[in-house]
Amino acid sequence: MTLERVRTGSVWEETLGAARAVAAGDLVLVGGTMPPTAGAAAVGDPYEQARVALADAVAALTPFALGIESVVRTRIYLSHTRDVEEVTRAHHELFDAVRPVTTLVVVSGFADSRILVQVELEAYRGARA
Repeated sequence: MTLERVRTGSVWEETLGAARAVAAGDLVLVGGTMPPTAGAAAVGDPYEQARVALADAVAALTPFALGIESVVRTRIYLSHTRDVEEVTRAHHELFDAVRPVTTLVVVSGFADSRILVQVELEAYRGARA
């Protein structure tokens, strides 16, 4: 099996020694995605942070010629239970027609305290024409 890796130049990718996405056979994994510049553009706005992080995670599928319809799993990490409604609203708006399996977890925090949400996703490319 051939592995394909996509890097976006993110500071975190360099710091961690990681890729944004890795394809292993028919499975494409997109690593933890948070709003750019540590959420500074949407400080305190969980809906906007979720919307941007989800869109960026889906965009990481583009080099593999995949889109939102290929997403089969999402994982959402929140730093506050108070943000569940806003973050799930952003997820619903993007994925309502796709309906991937989803896990929502509240964590104690992120490396940058301005971050309220981080997302991961998995896509399946075996069904491509």
